[in-house]
Amino acid sequence: MSDRFELRLQCEEFLYREAEFLDDGRLHDWLELLTDDVEYRVPRRVTRERGSEESEFSDDGFHYREDLGTLRTRVKRFDREYAWAENPPSRTRRFVSNVRVEETSDDEVRVKSNLLLYRNQGDTTDSDLLVGERHDTLRRVDGSFKLAQREVQLDQTILDTRNLSFFL
Repeated sequence: MSDRFELRLQCEEFLYREAEFLDDGRLHDWLELLTDDVEYRVPRRVTRERGSEESEFSDDGFHYREDLGTLRTRVKRFDREYAWAENPPSRTRRFVSNVRVEETSDDEVRVKSNLLLYRNQGDTTDSDLLVGERHDTLRRVDGSFKLAQREVQLDQTILDTRNLSFFL
């Protein structure tokens, strides 16, 4: 088995475990997978004319632009009765696929993956479906991977969801 293949398997295992924590509502366990200097961003997608050389993603408009402090605050809020958007809690299922190891250094790995997230809440037939590509940097800390950086590039320009009260 090649080193690169083994590395991809380790990255996939990290991403699948992370998805399990998020889908099971184990948000405090999920926080333990993040580095102290984590950057978590979901920039707004912007429609551009064909041939435009500008990025399809805003440099200054974000659905999320978080660090560990704000992520912890959001998770603590879910523990209280004031998390109105998550009462009743969302049921989510994340499908992570097409995991590609992009670059490696001594202690960090840049990984791309595709994300399909299904969400349902309460007793309705309404559901949300979000699709995008994640660009992650995983860092080895004490022999295990942690998430140091994430940018989620959603495919939709207009989100058909009541809110983004969950993590991608």
